[in-house]
Amino acid sequence: MPVVVADTGPLNYLVQINAVELLPTLFDNVIVPAAVRDELTHPRAPSAVRSWAASFPNWIDIRANPNASSELAEVASLEQGERATIALAGEIDADLILMDDRDGVAFARSQGFLVTGTLGVLDLAARRGLIDLAEAFTRLKATTFHYRQGLLDALLARRPEDKE
Repeated sequence: MPVVVADTGPLNYLVQINAVELLPTLFDNVIVPAAVRDELTHPRAPSAVRSWAASFPNWIDIRANPNASSELAEVASLEQGERATIALAGEIDADLILMDDRDGVAFARSQGFLVTGTLGVLDLAARRGLIDLAEAFTRLKATTFHYRQGLLDALLARRPEDKE
């Protein structure tokens, strides 16, 4: 199984749409830095997310925040969770980062990481027959998730022969 490090966004939205249990099915376990744990349990996080994060399932592995490289520390547009996620991924030689933040995704990719976000997780799960993608997108639209409708349409328009 790949070594997967997650930022706050995908965990937050997958919890909100009752799809977070896709992660251990797809990846076995998911590693998160302490900064992500702190964001998921913050008083401003949705109550469902805070409840879920109050007692993480055993497939979530919380790690200490690593020291960010000077290059990473200088990316002003990144929040602590993104910085810690990217730094941890580098420290443990992760195979995949789960992240939605555009600036974070761009920086992680510039460092050579494979990155996917909430939509990528849902698409992978749908291709494996684990979820109905249209239903998952309907639930996701009821949250604060930001998306381009064209991207959702393109994912939904895939022909059955495109599926894994």
